[in-house]
Amino acid sequence: MDEMKSAFERAMERAESLGKASDEDMKKWKYTPEGEKLAALYLREECDLTTELNKFDDKMRKYVIEGAQEVFIRNIDLPKNDFAKKKNKKVMEAIKELKRDKVGIENVYTKMRRVFSHYEREGEQQRKQTYEALRMDFEAKLRQAAQQQAGIGSSPPKINVEMHPQFQQEWRRIMAQLDSQYLRLLDEYKKEILSIR
Repeated sequence: MDEMKSAFERAMERAESLGKASDEDMKKWKYTPEGEKLAALYLREECDLTTELNKFDDKMRKYVIEGAQEVFIRNIDLPKNDFAKKKNKKVMEAIKELKRDKVGIENVYTKMRRVFSHYEREGEQQRKQTYEALRMDFEAKLRQAAQQQAGIGSSPPKINVEMHPQFQQEWRRIMAQLDSQYLRLLDEYKKEILSIR
């Protein structure tokens, strides 16, 4: 028991040596989550971002903006469908509203839009070609395996390759690999956005 007590006492001493949280830390801990909530409400179209931000004084607003910005940046994604495109547009407008350096943010957005455009055009073609090659390869392997099991001379059963779990798993793996190059660029641009005031 004495050992536990002394370990507890040592922990308390270490905590005391770290000191009390500063006023800045306290404000950050209180108002950053407020910004996160505000961003969530904005994304659900339940509030006006500017109106809500103006309810905070300057000292608190910077933390609210920090929290909102984090949520907005996490919501930027590849334009895989119309919903993602609309969300990207909405989020990018919101981030721009939060930033003072409009030119700097627009420069990053130009690079992001190029990535989005490439993903939709060339990336789509690459995905289609890769999908077709995988489907044909998988179909040939399944047909060969079915013929070996059924014996020579019998016709192989019709197989919907695209519904096969192994095909779907392999396709998801390849898609993740194809998307990763775009996601790396997006992550770089997200970091740039964070550095812009």
